[in-house]
Amino acid sequence: MSQKITTFLMFEGCAEEAMNFYLSLFDDSEVLAITRYGPGEAGVEGSVMHATFRLADQEYMTIDSAVSHQFTFTPSISLYVQCETDAEIERLYPALAEKGATLMPLDSYGFSTRFGWVSDRYGVSWQLNLA
Repeated sequence: MSQKITTFLMFEGCAEEAMNFYLSLFDDSEVLAITRYGPGEAGVEGSVMHATFRLADQEYMTIDSAVSHQFTFTPSISLYVQCETDAEIERLYPALAEKGATLMPLDSYGFSTRFGWVSDRYGVSWQLNLA
């Protein structure tokens, strides 16, 4: 059996909203499974207890934590996207940056002719590179 590593995104109340936002941006994306908190369970009824989804053929997991934490996402870990066309990077960059933060503007850098880095509205960090 080979090892499988899956990115796990923990939110506090917006897991489904974030997941649906990401699904809207990437082709070959879908919800694979979703389990919700029920009445009397630890989380807010109807929120995401656990979900798996696929973005561009890569699997992710997400939850709405029933426990409030003193930490959130950090840019030291980011999702790196190799964009195939200029049109793709021009579409993804502003969508992910909207209501988020620009860490590196979309520009030409020594290591890439077209690169940008953002933290999205949910705090998840994305590096976008034109292949």
